[in-house]
Amino acid sequence: MIPLHRLADVRRSGDLVWFQPALNLLRTLRHEADPRLREVFAGDSPLYIARAPGRLDVMGGIADYSGARVLELPLACSIAALVRRQAAPRCDVATRRGGEWHFFSVDSPSLLADGRLGTRAALAAWLAGRETWAGYVVGIVQLCLQRAARDGSGAPPGLRLLIDSTVPEGKGVASSAALEVATGAAVAATCGIEVTAAELARGCQTVENEVVGAPCGLMDQMTSACGQRDRLLALRCQPGTIEGYLQIPAGFRFYGIDSGIRHAISSADYGTVRTAAFMGYRMIADAAGLPATRDGSRVHIDDPRWRGYLANLTGSELSELGSRLPAELSGADFLQRYDGITDAATHVLPDRRYPVRPATEHPVREQARVDRFAELLGAPAADSPQAVELGRLMYDSHASYGACGLGSNGTDRLVELVVEAGPERGLFGAKITGGGSGGTVAVLGTSEAEAVVREVAARYRAETGRDVVVFTDSGPGMAETGVLMLAPDELSRSAE
Repeated sequence: MIPLHRLADVRRSGDLVWFQPALNLLRTLRHEADPRLREVFAGDSPLYIARAPGRLDVMGGIADYSGARVLELPLACSIAALVRRQAAPRCDVATRRGGEWHFFSVDSPSLLADGRLGTRAALAAWLAGRETWAGYVVGIVQLCLQRAARDGSGAPPGLRLLIDSTVPEGKGVASSAALEVATGAAVAATCGIEVTAAELARGCQTVENEVVGAPCGLMDQMTSACGQRDRLLALRCQPGTIEGYLQIPAGFRFYGIDSGIRHAISSADYGTVRTAAFMGYRMIADAAGLPATRDGSRVHIDDPRWRGYLANLTGSELSELGSRLPAELSGADFLQRYDGITDAATHVLPDRRYPVRPATEHPVREQARVDRFAELLGAPAADSPQAVELGRLMYDSHASYGACGLGSNGTDRLVELVVEAGPERGLFGAKITGGGSGGTVAVLGTSEAEAVVREVAARYRAETGRDVVVFTDSGPGMAETGVLMLAPDELSRSAE
C-alpha cells in the first residue's frame, strides 16, 4: 500500500527535501490576494500531500502498448498535489501553470456512480472543450470518490485541491502521468482508500484513455508511481509487471535535452502509429491462422501463442509471418478484410493511411534492443566498448521511431549533435523518447559530461532559436516518498 507519513517521519528519513516545495507553497498562500487560495487553511481536517515525478524514457517507448519491456528513469522534477476535505459538496481545484493560478470546480455528488457525471463517458463529454488538465484531475477524483463509496470508507462531501508543478508540460517527460499519480495518491489518502502504487497507476491510465481520450500505454504512470531514484524501472507491459530495477553503471548517467517542440500523446501521429501496430498484429495473427471473432467494435483473437502482444514475436516469426505486410495501408482497405483491431484505445479510420510495416516491426525489434540493453547494464563494469554498444542501441531505436513517422527535425538534430560530440567527449548515445514527434531526447554520457550535454543544448538553441530544458537529475517515485499528512496544527505551523 502507498505509505502514509507524518512530518516527523519524513524529517527522520531525509525525504523532507522532496516535500519542501509544497511546504514552501503553503507559506506563500496566506499572502495570496485570491481568497480561494487562502481557503486551504479553513476547517479542522488534515491536509494530504503527494508528489510524483516526470520520467525519462531510456528504452522501450512506444513499444509499451505492444507488450514490450521498457526501461524508465524517474526525474527530479515533480508535481505536488495538496488535498483537504471540505464541507461544501464541491471539488475545487487550483493549479499553478506558467506562474499563474487556474481554477476549476465541479459538484462532488455528480461524480459518484449515480450522479450525472458518474460514468467516464459522461465525464469525458462534459469536459469536452474545457482545459485538458481538468480532465486528468477530475477523472482521478471521480475514480477515487467512487472507490471510497464502494469500499465503505465514505466519500467526503467535498474536496479542495492545490496543484503545483516543476515538470514542464509538452516536453515528453510524462507531465500528465505525474499529475494523475500525485492527484490520485493524495485524494486516495484523503478518502481513506488503501491502494497500491501499481493499482493507482493502472487507474490513472484508464482515466487518461477513457476520460481525457489519450491512447497512452502504462509505462508513464507506472514510472511516476513506482520508479526508484537513480535506477531504471524494468517494466514488462503485459500489461504492467515490474521485473526489477536496474542500476546505472558507475561513472555513467542518463540526461535529457528538450527539443522545444511540443509533444502530445493525443497527437494524430502517435495514435496513427499505435493503430498501425495493432493492424499489423491483426494481419500477422490472421497469417498464423489464429481464430478471430467480432466483439462489438473490436476484434477478439484467440492467441495462446503471443498472448495478444507483438513484442512476444521473435525476429524470425516476424520475417516469416510479416513478410507481406504493406508499408502503408488505408483504413478502408484494412477494415474491408479484417473488420477491426484488438486495441481498446484506438479505432481504424477508413480515410487515413497507416504505416503498417514500420509500426509493426518497431516493437519486435525494440524488444530485442531493450533486452540487450538491460543485459549490458547488468555487466560488472561499464567499459568503453560496452558503452558504445549501449549507445548504438539507442541510435537504432531513434532511427526506428523515424521510420514510423514519429521523428522531428529538432530531435534529429539533437541526436546529430550528440553523435558529433561522441565518446571522445563522454557522450555515447541518444534517442527520441516517449510518444515521439518532438519532446525530449535521452542521452547516455559519463557522469562528468554534463557540461558537454549543456553545450549540445546551447548549440541547438543557437541554431533553432527554441527554448530548451536540460534534465540532469533523477528523483524518487511517488511510492518511495509516499503521502505526507499534516494535522491542522502542523498545517498552521507550516504556513508560518
